[in-house]
Amino acid sequence: MNTDELAELGQQLRVDSVRASDAAGSGHPTSSMSAADLMAVLLARHLRYDFERPEHPANDRFVLSKGHATPLLYSAYKAAGVIEDGELLTFRKLGSRLEGHPTPRRLPWVETATGSLGQGLPVGVGIALAGKRLERTGYRVWVLCGDSELAEGSVWEAAEHAGYEHLDNLITIVDVNRLGQRGPTRHGHDLDAYARRFEAFGWHAIEVDGHDVDAVDRAFGAALATSGQPVVVLARTLKGKGVAAVEDREGHHGKPLPDAAEAIAELGGPRDARIRVNEPPAAAALRDLTTEVLLLPRYDEGAEVATRDAFGAALAALGAARGDVVALDGEVGDSTRTEEFAKAHPDRFFECYIAEQQLVAAAVGMAARGWLPYASTFAAFLSRAYDFVRMASVSGSGINLVGSHAGVGIGQDGPSQMGLEDLAMFRAVHGSTVLYPCDANQTARLVAAMAGLDGIRYLRTSRGKTPVIYGPDEEFPVGGSKTLRTSAEDRLTVVAAGVTVPEALAAADRLAADGILVRVIDLYSVKPVDTDTLRRAAAETGCLLTVEDHHAEGGLGDAVAEAFGDGRPVPRLVRLAVRTMPGSAAPDEQLHAAGIDALGIAATARLLVEETIPR
Repeated sequence: MNTDELAELGQQLRVDSVRASDAAGSGHPTSSMSAADLMAVLLARHLRYDFERPEHPANDRFVLSKGHATPLLYSAYKAAGVIEDGELLTFRKLGSRLEGHPTPRRLPWVETATGSLGQGLPVGVGIALAGKRLERTGYRVWVLCGDSELAEGSVWEAAEHAGYEHLDNLITIVDVNRLGQRGPTRHGHDLDAYARRFEAFGWHAIEVDGHDVDAVDRAFGAALATSGQPVVVLARTLKGKGVAAVEDREGHHGKPLPDAAEAIAELGGPRDARIRVNEPPAAAALRDLTTEVLLLPRYDEGAEVATRDAFGAALAALGAARGDVVALDGEVGDSTRTEEFAKAHPDRFFECYIAEQQLVAAAVGMAARGWLPYASTFAAFLSRAYDFVRMASVSGSGINLVGSHAGVGIGQDGPSQMGLEDLAMFRAVHGSTVLYPCDANQTARLVAAMAGLDGIRYLRTSRGKTPVIYGPDEEFPVGGSKTLRTSAEDRLTVVAAGVTVPEALAAADRLAADGILVRVIDLYSVKPVDTDTLRRAAAETGCLLTVEDHHAEGGLGDAVAEAFGDGRPVPRLVRLAVRTMPGSAAPDEQLHAAGIDALGIAATARLLVEETIPR
């Protein structure tokens, strides 16, 4: 395409953005119009992509970080010939693939769900890391950001990581249109302010007039010629470009244009140009996805082993068996034990440092490229990345997250380090799996099982050593449980998970010595939960006592309660949980103070049993 044709394509994208938003009665046309020339040049000149083969390993990857600009994205798809005009006008309507913000669940050309601002660039870093360190197929990663989202700290976690890793296959385009939702952005049109920030993180910054298609073309060419560092193209643009009623004016964000017909006429009327996007290179190196026999670590019953230690050993073993497994850590690998994977498979280990948003985003980016990521940090610190987890679920991303040092059982470090909300947090994620093993062999088996699951998978591990109570060949199906004590004379059922399982067993032994028999269930699968076993236990013993090293809200107790949420009779349910703000103390002191150690469980059980004795 020559200069005039590129300018015309930009106008077509503007017109179609206006038309789509007008048909929907909602949307963000002005945010799309500012970036239309940038998209036109990228689509017609520089993007290498086979739309008929979105899985092609050498395709460039495009991430729309300013996810509200979907009218522009879908207009580009129309120009590329992969959607028709009729579908474009179904934008935001019930049943349409063209949702208000893009998701890969709906469209095969979308890399990741965006719309929660500040996430596209961090995920793009993950995709670029996969391309540079794992695949080496030569694809480039293009990320289109808005200037408003550069206020998000996650953007700068990504910027620093990309600079540190010298990701010269990553090109970020910033649509600096000066206006956010409620008014001007922090830096307005000061491109130098943004350039200084990116350059401080080791990026090459290029400033350009975002409506001069020749200048944009040269800027993209210069970006592709840069080696050894990521590139940011800072484009000065005008929001609502081309329509006088809205151009560079406040108060029009997220609204259809007031007079779409007049605006379309002002833009020169509808066009229907179709372009042929450059094809990716024909040959691409194949990744090594060798699969070997999985040899998980084996632990002797009666030994004392921390579940975090078993996780590290099992992950290293899984990495030896599967060439698609990658591990990421938040600079706590000596504590989470991902260092075991790093030693065994350094080429597939990624240190994300203390940047939990980038940690999860990198995992999402790698999963988008077909890798199987396990990302680990302290359970408490995953809360900082929760929005990324939520958006990963929107994407339908398959990632494994592992939170260590959970609960008051970590001891003296105090509440800032204690994951006491994580079970609730991950149970609330759509389609998630939540696992909480109590011993080393169970942990190893569940680490392997996670590899075959869909969606967000969370494994909770513990700092302190716990007794090995299962043999190495025991099976632990997801959605199952283990009944460890049972008899026909059981007076109640104790439901535990993780560190409270050995405490529950010790309590059962104490009670048995006094002639009180109780059932003990290890509910290692917190979501999905073993409803059949719980319902049977409730019917046979009449009372369930849940014990969890977690806050009372949203954790094990709520998971058990929800097993009776379909109209069945709800049994008597009593919950032991962490109900106060802990301080610093030894692990056994912490469990005792929370009332979730063997003594606390036994005391509560005695009270419950006594209450049921006829007077």
